[in-house]
Amino acid sequence: MKRALIIAALASLATGLLPATAASATTQPMAPSAHDLTWQLTSTGVTARLRGLSVISRRIAWASGSAGTVLRTTDGGRTWQNVSPPGVTDLQFRDIEAFDANTAVILSIGEGEASRVYRTTDGGAHWTETFRNTEPLAFYDCLAFFDRRHGLALSDPVGGKFRVLSTSDGGASWAVLPNDGMPPALEGEFAFAASGQCITVSGGRDAWIATGGGAQARVLHSRDRGLHWTGSVTPMASSPSAGVFAVAFRDRHTGVAVGGDFANPTNGVDALAFTRDGARSWVEPMTAPQGYRSGVTWHPWFPTVLIAVGPTGSDLTLDAGRHWHQFDAGSFDTVGCAHDGACWASGEQGRVATLQLS
Repeated sequence: MKRALIIAALASLATGLLPATAASATTQPMAPSAHDLTWQLTSTGVTARLRGLSVISRRIAWASGSAGTVLRTTDGGRTWQNVSPPGVTDLQFRDIEAFDANTAVILSIGEGEASRVYRTTDGGAHWTETFRNTEPLAFYDCLAFFDRRHGLALSDPVGGKFRVLSTSDGGASWAVLPNDGMPPALEGEFAFAASGQCITVSGGRDAWIATGGGAQARVLHSRDRGLHWTGSVTPMASSPSAGVFAVAFRDRHTGVAVGGDFANPTNGVDALAFTRDGARSWVEPMTAPQGYRSGVTWHPWFPTVLIAVGPTGSDLTLDAGRHWHQFDAGSFDTVGCAHDGACWASGEQGRVATLQLS
């Protein structure tokens, strides 16, 4: 029943979003009906800003954020367990990647030893520190996993190149990859640790990095799990507060980049682009979100549906990024969907929500 209702809602939105040229010659496109999508907030019991989110299913999700906070639910958000590691309230866990209700990896950001990775295999009852950065110039921003064993973590440039960590044992150990295959970073270029989505993967070997801060907002692409990278320039704005904040790929060819200027969050100009050739080239949408967006995800049931979130609202596209429609005005930092169709978002003041019909 829930799946049927969401399909009906998306179909309703599709009717309202179709451009006039695609509609029937005798029927004008209709506005979205009452079957709109919205976010239903859950009570987390915390006020931390939750920029890290990992969705396993409609019942199981993890979130992480400021003040060393890590949360877990196994009942669809009706209750949340605070499973934060002890003694780390000074850390900001900007990203979390979970594999099930018991196993998760979290990344804290910051210069030097503030950048760390912890891992749990018992639902957060115990955590093991598996990486602590010893390079003073490194600043780790985000991580992503190809599967339960293989993953990457991204640092801002060190010595003129982005630095990448690799794991082949599910985050139990990490090694810095050689940078011979990494192109030079632009002056002032870095990654934004805003949503845990500045690095993303698809399939078993492809990975993408989102950048900003310099003269151009770029996306870097690797076809061999981070050993070699090529860069492409997006049409998105770039400055010390602007660039590509998040990327999401349906497969190795089809992807979307979102971002904008966090210092001007209501400005959506040059804040989104999509690609059909694996990030070799980028195209701006016909209509875009009306503001900066920090997180984006594909819906697993519909090959052309994505959801983007940011501090000024949430948006939906039904045509793989060409046209966007805002469906919620609340503030969120990141978003994710599970294979069973459940979608979640999280953000400031302990906000975590599930996608529902309004």
